[in-house]
Amino acid sequence: MSTKSAPDTAQLEPIASGSIVVGHDGSVDAQRSLEHAFELADKLGAPLCVVRTWSIDTAPHGTLVDFGIVSSFAQVSDKVCALLEAESKAAAEKHPSVGVAYRSAFGHPAEILLALSGEARMLVVGSRGLGGFRSVLLGSVSERCVRHAECPVLVVRPKKARD
Repeated sequence: MSTKSAPDTAQLEPIASGSIVVGHDGSVDAQRSLEHAFELADKLGAPLCVVRTWSIDTAPHGTLVDFGIVSSFAQVSDKVCALLEAESKAAAEKHPSVGVAYRSAFGHPAEILLALSGEARMLVVGSRGLGGFRSVLLGSVSERCVRHAECPVLVVRPKKARD
């Protein structure tokens, strides 16, 4: 019997139907995925939703406890969203016609992205995130999204280093 629970998608505001949804974990590869998602949304005239998930372990430093006061999940999500918006600013400025929404959710990235895939036009994910196994060809989040999403999935490969 599995003790795994479904993601708490009640914490997520609904996305605009037909949005391009991009997962962003703060990595360089995620930034590349974000740029591709903005370009795609601009060309298709689609809204864009940028999503970051977090956990107790991955919440930005100083967001869980501030001056000895424990933050609520909503407060942490707001701080994560603000950070996500700041990290997306340069890409957003290149595509001013794209309507952008930012979402932050407590949970596993694949579960949250899959929950959003039902309303999405497309998911955009990096091939590898911050998971660490550089030898793996496709990261666990991107693989789960490719296999289980209810919409098409674009997997953005990392930029190759030039010799």
